[in-house]
Amino acid sequence: MEKVLMKGTEAIGEAAIRAGCRIYCGYPITPQSELLAYLAKKMPHIEGASFLQSESEVAAINMIYGAAGAGARAMTSSSSPGVSLKQEGISYIAGAELPCVIVNASRGGPGLGSIQPAQSDYFQATKGGGHGDYRLIVLAPKSVQEMYDYTFDAFDLADKYRTPVMLMCDGALSQLMEPVVLKDIEVKKYEKPWATTGAKGRKPVLVSSLRIDPADMEKQNDHLFEKYEKIIANEARYESTCNADTEYVVVAYGIMARIAQTAIKKLRQEGIEVGLIRPITLWPFPVQAFDGLRDQAKLFISLELNKGQMVEDVRLAVNGKAPVEFYGRSGGMMPKPDEIVEVIKRKISGVEKCNK
Repeated sequence: MEKVLMKGTEAIGEAAIRAGCRIYCGYPITPQSELLAYLAKKMPHIEGASFLQSESEVAAINMIYGAAGAGARAMTSSSSPGVSLKQEGISYIAGAELPCVIVNASRGGPGLGSIQPAQSDYFQATKGGGHGDYRLIVLAPKSVQEMYDYTFDAFDLADKYRTPVMLMCDGALSQLMEPVVLKDIEVKKYEKPWATTGAKGRKPVLVSSLRIDPADMEKQNDHLFEKYEKIIANEARYESTCNADTEYVVVAYGIMARIAQTAIKKLRQEGIEVGLIRPITLWPFPVQAFDGLRDQAKLFISLELNKGQMVEDVRLAVNGKAPVEFYGRSGGMMPKPDEIVEVIKRKISGVEKCNK
């Protein structure tokens, strides 16, 4: 295994190549343009691989639709406004049950916003940003190493469930440079009899999300949600530092989880029992991480780089058994650990006063 210093975007690009991605179509936008640059340099030297800088984000996602429909491991990437432009195509891909990977290095918004890191695309990623009833599997790394590792997971999950998978990072992680162990991860092979590779002596296949008959459309939606139930049951992932003594629980993902970890370490040194739940899959949201904590903890705090989005899923997971508070910075502003320490102390104090 080789250990190298890489940017987050470069780690995704290297992992995608090693995971068997042979079609990349995308359009440059800060802060993920280095991913295009990395793949543009590497992919022309790989047999059977194609890199294409498309004329727009809309074109890129529809090219991915075609590549995935032909059975290729395909990937596109963008940042918040660009991912918004891809939403119609993402809905088509989900409706046609095609596997692909979509990378979002999210940045401050709404609108053109800023080029600084944010987590304000949570709703878009987890609730289905396009039209119709569908879901994406959403993976949220917190380090450059995980950006490498989770890229393999994203391609495997996409093929396993025939669904688009989003790798959700942010401007900080995409630009961060850290040592990465380039692991030799086994690339799983999946049969794709549904792929449009030409009849070749068999019956032709059709890949489409169109269902003219409403009864047929409802049947397809029922089928999709049966698949989503399997994903919920089998693929929800998280990390937790909570134990039997945890009184206060912080919930955070991605770069915010790293900031929270430093803050929690300081709080524990002061004798305050704070634990962290870090969702790794934003969808399916890891509700099971809250088992045993709902009746035990005095307070849950959702920390986010937005004005309050994941906190809705935290409240659903806690199910009214304990107070749920929120703290966030937005527009590309990132808090320091000492700021989070003071926020947690203030919210704990407020709950303790109410309990007296």
